[in-house]
Amino acid sequence: MVFVRRKAEDLIVKGEVMVNGKVVKELGIKVSNNDEIVIKGIKLEKEEKEYYLLNKPRGTVSTTDDEFNRENICDLIETKARIFPVGRLDYDTTGLIILTNDGELANLLSHPSNEIPKTYLAKIKGILSMEDIIKLKKGIVIDNVKVKITKIKIKKRDVEKNTSMIELTISEGRNHIVKRIFEFLRYDVIKLTRIGYAFLDLSNLKSGEYRVLNPKEVKRLYNLKNNLH
Repeated sequence: MVFVRRKAEDLIVKGEVMVNGKVVKELGIKVSNNDEIVIKGIKLEKEEKEYYLLNKPRGTVSTTDDEFNRENICDLIETKARIFPVGRLDYDTTGLIILTNDGELANLLSHPSNEIPKTYLAKIKGILSMEDIIKLKKGIVIDNVKVKITKIKIKKRDVEKNTSMIELTISEGRNHIVKRIFEFLRYDVIKLTRIGYAFLDLSNLKSGEYRVLNPKEVKRLYNLKNNLH
């Protein structure tokens, strides 16, 4: 990322970048999708925005740069666009994730201040006690920050297998946060799936399947900032 920025700055210093017919002289200039950008006499073609909802399978990574060369969720989408995931899900975590080439929307959804609600289904080892349910409802502090848990629902208790299925809705996106919540309460997470993201859900999508988000859904995602504040 630093390399790309330096290369762009070098081009600007050399006077080889034009925006809307004018040579750019200011480093760090901001441009919009409506601006015409010409580099070394070649006009940059605008890429159409694409939006996908994927049911991420287990054993795939949701980062564009993986040192172990594991299967990347971007490769599951049939497109020529340079899409990227909005946020991340762990390698062994499954479920709903949005992919797009729209940086503006990705930044909006990822910004901590917008507190987009995300719903997870966690299978844990052990029977979640009433005492721990109360702790969850009061809010758990991790790294000196209280986790905003907006909904807790016990979906299933299996006394014989000593497991519980818990539905949890949180309004933040710290790394491994759901696993850390249960780790704090001394429960191991056996399986974790994200089943909801704001108003979106997995519907009938099977593992590895995806669909295109329609214009209404994209507009609603853009409007989330206004609706949540």
